[in-house]
Parts: sequence; structure tokens; C-alpha cells
Amino acid sequence: MPPAISRLARYSLLICSVLSLHAAPAWAIGELTDAFGRSWTLGQPPQRVVSLVPGVTDMLLALGLGDRLSGVTLYDRVPAQAGQPTVVGGFFSPHIRAIEQCQPDMLFVADMHQEVQRHFQDSGVPVLHLKAYAVQDIFAHLRLLGEIFHCQDQAEAVCRQLQARLDLIQQKVARLPPEKKLRVVRLMSNREMLLPGDDSFQNDYIRQAGGIPPALGKNGAVVPITLEAWQKFNPQVIFTCGHDWRAFHQLVQQPGWREVEAVRQGRLLTFPCELTCRASVKAADFIAWLAASLYPREFSDQGSLVLPQEVIARQPLDLNLPYVRRAEVVDSRIYDFDHKSLVIEFETPVEVISTLEGPRQGITTVGNHNTPPPCWPISHYLGLGPDRRQVLEVLKKSEKETSFLFTGADMANLSVQKTQFKDIEIYALATAGVESNALRLSQDEGRYYEPGTINVIVLSNYRLSPRAMSRALIDITEAKTAALQDLDIRSTEQPLAYQATGTGTDNIIVVGGQGKTLENAGGHSKLGELIGRAVYQAVREAVAKQNGITSCRPVWFRLQERRLGFYDLIQNSLPQESRTQVLQAWEIALTQPRYAGFLEAAMGLSDAWERGQVLDLGAFEAWCNLISQELAGKPLLQEEKKTLSGNLPKPLKMACESFISGLGAKSPLQPKP
Repeated sequence: MPPAISRLARYSLLICSVLSLHAAPAWAIGELTDAFGRSWTLGQPPQRVVSLVPGVTDMLLALGLGDRLSGVTLYDRVPAQAGQPTVVGGFFSPHIRAIEQCQPDMLFVADMHQEVQRHFQDSGVPVLHLKAYAVQDIFAHLRLLGEIFHCQDQAEAVCRQLQARLDLIQQKVARLPPEKKLRVVRLMSNREMLLPGDDSFQNDYIRQAGGIPPALGKNGAVVPITLEAWQKFNPQVIFTCGHDWRAFHQLVQQPGWREVEAVRQGRLLTFPCELTCRASVKAADFIAWLAASLYPREFSDQGSLVLPQEVIARQPLDLNLPYVRRAEVVDSRIYDFDHKSLVIEFETPVEVISTLEGPRQGITTVGNHNTPPPCWPISHYLGLGPDRRQVLEVLKKSEKETSFLFTGADMANLSVQKTQFKDIEIYALATAGVESNALRLSQDEGRYYEPGTINVIVLSNYRLSPRAMSRALIDITEAKTAALQDLDIRSTEQPLAYQATGTGTDNIIVVGGQGKTLENAGGHSKLGELIGRAVYQAVREAVAKQNGITSCRPVWFRLQERRLGFYDLIQNSLPQESRTQVLQAWEIALTQPRYAGFLEAAMGLSDAWERGQVLDLGAFEAWCNLISQELAGKPLLQEEKKTLSGNLPKPLKMACESFISGLGAKSPLQPKP
């Protein structure tokens, strides 16, 4: 990496540029070459693997090897059912002692893990260092892992699935005339104008999606671009990763840099880091999404479709209500991509109230349709009306008799909850995603409308009067908000200051039902209580399934949700030469319950402070002083105490200052157990 790129910038970019693999050794079953060029013969598949590379972790999970993971970084999210590996620190600086305690029999590393590689060079543990320069390397790595873990059949199955999805995109983009292909840039930072080098898999992603990446004559994960080269290439689309779109927009709006087509036309895109930044089994997901974002008009053209639009599978769903004829999750293919729909059909027409459509009568079918990410730009291009008509046409449903909700949340993560009291039964069916547009009403700005991120459908075994149906909307909304607040879901716009009350695109259907009539759904009624409990449970489970967010998630996930990066905080607080050691110490400290608990307390106190419920922070200040002295290993002098600028909530600011002061006064740090 060029010297002109700061060490701090390198740290912030490494997470987005080195979470990947490649090497070109010769492999045979049971035999491999490690990072040091040494040959190994494996007597049996590894049982205790430490993966310091999230892209490798994704592959191991896809191969069903989650139970072999003994250690991962704090950037990995391993589903609970796949195992509970130890977190050995951050990607930037994993804790060697923690890795040793995992007793690994295989270790996966990246370029930057030089210290780890040196430490384990003579340990008797195979240390594998792999990279990816192109999409095809992913297939080699999957097959390699299949060889190592004796699961070749599973590896080939994953490769076939991945290849089929890539082939579909290639068929679609091959129909684009050469003059319509767009010049595309992937920005690797929201602080500096840095791009992937010519040999990066990031540029191969662009090519696979039908775009034209720049050729800078420089290789490497991250390289700078000059203003002259930027203007000469004149990108038509610019994309980056993460949620900090404000910093991204400010960066490309700088004088000179904004004089390109992409900025003038507003074609600035952001995607999740776990898709854009890893060469892994998720590559096809991202390439499809990117391609559709580049060419939504072409991808929505019925004449350019590769596959027939049709229902391809049905999965029954048990809703034990007398007026429900059939409930199922229907898999369909629309605009060449797989969709899923919750479809509930009734024996005779019912009344419903929908926050998307209003009150409706004569409804024989209600549902919730999941549009996958590659079809989001298509849906936005077409608009809700044409998009809904296309979905209902494929499902063979009448617009007049059907009331549907629409969501980007995966229907595979649907939660179905039932509550009951005596003969009253309530079903709540929810999908929920909270990582892209959660907001706090009364504080956040409204910019646009699109249907359905948290969607809830409620049914009862009674008939609900129009009054009860309307009042149920309040019950459902309050229960949803209670679930979000108990999970500490943050506002996307202002995550440091506010919890979210919803996502801004939530919708509800209350089904009127049949049978005896219930008139009262107020919060003090038994009906209101049952609705609230069912919805609360459904939203919590749906969020856990979709986003992996639970109440007991680790503190580093909660810091990420607040977009609170420690490396951002120290940029103006510590001298350049000490930042790396402090960053290493910070990642190590996060794995220690004592310091994690301190930050968790600061988060809770910050929210209470912002609400005006805490008037004096004297006791917390004493705790901060204690923590900073403990981290430093000595009492701090006044000049060693650091002060942060910016708009951090005061208690959280105090906590971060205590970390920076303590870690800066003594590094490297060895926290107390």
C-alpha cells in the first residue's frame, strides 16, 4: 500500500479489503501446503478450527462445518444452531492468547496477520493463508475446503449452486449492447479517494455484473486514484459499503471529484459490507444485486427474461382457524429471481384493514410477499402498482380479492406465533428487518416511501368488528415498538442518540375473520393483551432470524449498530505512532467481560441521559476514572487524559475518553481476566 495512505485509513479499509482468500498450491486429498510453503498430510479432518477471515468463516458455514469452528473474529456472526465459537478479538488484531486457548488444529489467516503467523509458525498447527483475485478463486477454495474436511460432495453442491446463479447473471448482462454498459467505481473508503487495484476481486465483481471498472495500472487491495484519472474515467455509477452514506456523499461531492456523471445523476449506491467486502459464497448474491442496480430498466423488461415466471414450490403452513382454507409459503420465479410469498386463502370472503391499502371487503386471500435484493431496484423502477400486478399474476391471484403486503425481509425468516385464552385464539405472522432503515418517529426525517420492512398479519378465530380491527392497529404498533426497544434497535439516521420505534416502512393487515363478534381490542381487553403478546414474540423472533439480533448480543455488535468506530475516535486524540497499539488493545479489551460490561452500562446510561432521566453523572465519572487508571496500570496525569470532540452522548463520550486515555497511557495492553 502506498505510503501516502495513512495507517488509520489502512485500518478502516482492511476490514473491507482483506476479508478474502487465495493461494495457488497443489492440493491432494489429505495433503496441503501451508502459508510457509510446508507440506502437510492430514490424518483426519480438522476438528477445532480458528478462522480469522470472515470470508473463510462464511464458506465453512455454507459447508455445514459450523461445529468445527473453535474461534472467530468479532466481525463474524455464527448462527446459534451452528455452534458457539470463541471470539478471539478483532480482524485487525486477534488475541494470540485467545487463539491458543482454542487449541486449534487448523488456523486460517490473512495478509495482515503477520504476528499471528510468526507465533504459530512452529506450533505444529497448519496455518493457511489464502486470497481471491477473481470470482473463480472462490470455487477453488470451496473445493479445497471440501478436500480438507472430507466433504467433497457438499462442496461440489455449493459450487453448483453458486455457478448456476452466476451463469444466470452472465446470460442477462450478455444481452446488454456494449454501448449500454456502465463505467463503475467501487470506493474503498468514505474518508479518502481509494479504489481496489486492477487485480482485486472487487473489480471482477463489477465485470461479472456487467459493469466496466477503471484500469489504473496499479495492483493491490486498495490504491489511490488521482483527480485527473478520476475525471478521465468519469464513472457513471459509484458504490461503497456500509451505512454511513453521509460521509460517502460528502467525499464524492468535493470540488473536482463531483464533476463526473455518477455524482451529477445521483447514481451513488451502498451495499452491506458482508456482501461487498468478502470473496465468499455470498458473491453471487452481491453480483446479482449490483447488476440489477446498474440496469433496472433492462432487468425489468419482460422480453429480456431468461427463465419463465412461475410458481416453483409450495410449503404448507399450519393455521388452525375454521375459515382458513389453506396457508402456505409459495416459492416463485419473478424477473428471473426467486421470490417467496406467504399466502393465506379463506373459505369465504372476509373484511380486512391494511395500512398499505386501507379497509377492504370481499377479500379471499391475504399475504406477505418477499422481494429479494436483486429485485429491489426493479421494484423501485416499476413502482408499487406494476410490481404488485406482476406478483399477483404469477401467483394467479385477483387484485380485487387479494390484499398483500410487500417486504425485503426473507420469508424463510417468517415468525408465526399463537396466543390463547380460553376459546380466544390469536395468530401473529411477522417478517422483520431492522438494519437498513430503522427510525425513531418524532426525531428522524422522512425521505421516501416503500412498503414493508416489518410486516405483521394478525388473525383471530373470532370475527372482529371494524372498531376492534382499527384498535388492533394500535396494539400491534405498540407491541412492535416494545420489541424493538427491548432489543435496543437503533435509529439508522441517529444511532448514537436514539432507539428506533419502527423502520419507517412497516405495514399491518388485520383480518376481520368469521364467527362470533368481538368489539373491544383495547390494551386493557383480553383481545388486546393476546394481540400484543403474539406480535411482540413474533417481531423479536423475526428480527433474530433475519438480522441475528438478540438481547444478549456481544457489545461489539452494539457498537457497530451505533456506527461507533474506535479508530475514528482516536484520529485526533493520539499521535500517529501509538494508534496501532491502542487499536490492538481496544479489540482485546472488547473480549473481556469487565470492559464490555462497562461499555454496555455507558450505552444504557447514554439513552437515559438523552431522555433527561439522569441529572447527575458524578458516580459514573468516578467509574470512568477507575477504568482509565486500570487500563493504564497507573494513576493518570492530567495531561494524559484525552478529550473527544463531536456529538457523542455525554456518558458514552466519557466512557470512550476513559478508554482512549487509559489505553493511550499504556500500550500494548493486557487487560485483567
